[in-house]
Amino acid sequence: MAKKAPKSENDRSSSTSVASAKSPPTASNHQMVLRMKSSEKMKKIAQGSDVSESETRPKSKSRLKSKQKKKKTKIDAKMPKKPPTAFFYFLEDFRKEFQEQNPDIKSMRDIGKACGEKWKTMTYEEKVKYYDIATEKRAEFDTAMAEYNKRKESGEDEETEDDSEYDE
Repeated sequence: MAKKAPKSENDRSSSTSVASAKSPPTASNHQMVLRMKSSEKMKKIAQGSDVSESETRPKSKSRLKSKQKKKKTKIDAKMPKKPPTAFFYFLEDFRKEFQEQNPDIKSMRDIGKACGEKWKTMTYEEKVKYYDIATEKRAEFDTAMAEYNKRKESGEDEETEDDSEYDE
């Protein structure tokens, strides 16, 4: 960082990094001076006052992520799984048809791309079949989840130490 030069009478009117354009070049203003408009933090640093490192440096994203660890939730094996969306039901059907028509293409990436393109070009009437399947499965999931929550609240589903699968 460049040091600030004291302001001379010629430089007070302009805030440029070169001596004032009004005065002719003399031996005193031949030297170019770099001036930066500084913030309050930079002024504190220049004066040598106590400024913590956290105020002067922006925090890196990786440091922020490491501090914000996610709480691990217990996965309950008895909890019902969410059903797939309509697109995934379409994907099952499309994959079978696509592999029959194109046996040489084995890459899931290529199959997924082709499926996505087909799904985008389909009309709503063509997609209704898959939306109906998805809504039926979602209704089943909702009822199963309601039953699960009732059992959990009543305490029926809780395992005691004697019932655990990891007994020796």
